[in-house]
Amino acid sequence: MARIPYADLNRPEIQPIVEQITAERGSVIHLYQMLLQSPAVAQGWLDYLTAIRQKTSISGALRELIIMRVAILNRAPYEADQHAPIALQEGITQAQLDALEDWQDSDLFNAQEQAVLAYTDAMTLQVQVPDAVFDALRQHFNQQETVEITATIGAYNMVSRFLEALQIHSDDER
Repeated sequence: MARIPYADLNRPEIQPIVEQITAERGSVIHLYQMLLQSPAVAQGWLDYLTAIRQKTSISGALRELIIMRVAILNRAPYEADQHAPIALQEGITQAQLDALEDWQDSDLFNAQEQAVLAYTDAMTLQVQVPDAVFDALRQHFNQQETVEITATIGAYNMVSRFLEALQIHSDDER
């Protein structure tokens, strides 16, 4: 159970944001129910994550590979629960999802995916990225894509840290 209560979605002052979230995401999932404790933060978060998920040039498959790897590294099951179905829809295979924890020992990821996963690992676990890891990434991506990949990794580290600090879980009552 979450450490603080989820927001009351019937509060009149948050109705515009609730409607926007529902329109863009289909429903107000636990994450946004918590964020709505602070309407300004919820709005900023929604705008930022919408840009990351829907307005970048990187493929949905790479985006979801990043998100799933961050979820594993940060031990964030809610994030993984939310994104595993999306990853499959975007073309990641179940075998790849199953191998993601030990991706270095798998032959299921191509060189581009390996570069992204190594970069994700470095940004998440070390913060400072070794030159060799960054250089491997740059062999596959232009400047815009590199910025978008970096922002995606950073954004989903933010998401998982928020989820885990407040103990938000898929099976929480709403």
